[in-house]
Amino acid sequence: MKLSTLLLIANWLPTPVADQTCLAATLYLEARDQPVLGQLAVAEVALRRLEQGKEGRTLCEVLTRPKQFALTLVSPNLEFKDASAWDRAFRVAQSAMTLWQVPTPYRVSFVPGASHFYAYHRAAPAWRHQREVATIGDHRFIDVD
Repeated sequence: MKLSTLLLIANWLPTPVADQTCLAATLYLEARDQPVLGQLAVAEVALRRLEQGKEGRTLCEVLTRPKQFALTLVSPNLEFKDASAWDRAFRVAQSAMTLWQVPTPYRVSFVPGASHFYAYHRAAPAWRHQREVATIGDHRFIDVD
């Protein structure tokens, strides 16, 4: 399935399912070759941005904000070809969304305070020098105020 088709379908799904689909697509594109912990950390960054309420009212809105996540950075014609990676990303997205529903004081945080991440061997964003929270797999997680 092409990314553009997946996002079109997500527009017609009820919000919780659409959000899980958008998050799974993001995990697939950003971190399918990373450990589960790395995928959970990427999901946490997206969920934190949603919770902060500055970038959208739904997770799909946050994840499709221009130039923030892979959903807007890769070709809409990109094909999701690895079925096992998609299945894993979809399950991790569901787990991350469930974990994020726990009240803040009791919530498990894998990258506390991180609002951004980048693949350190591929990118060098201007904000990379701000407070590093963690390095997991190929990604560095940063608290950008």
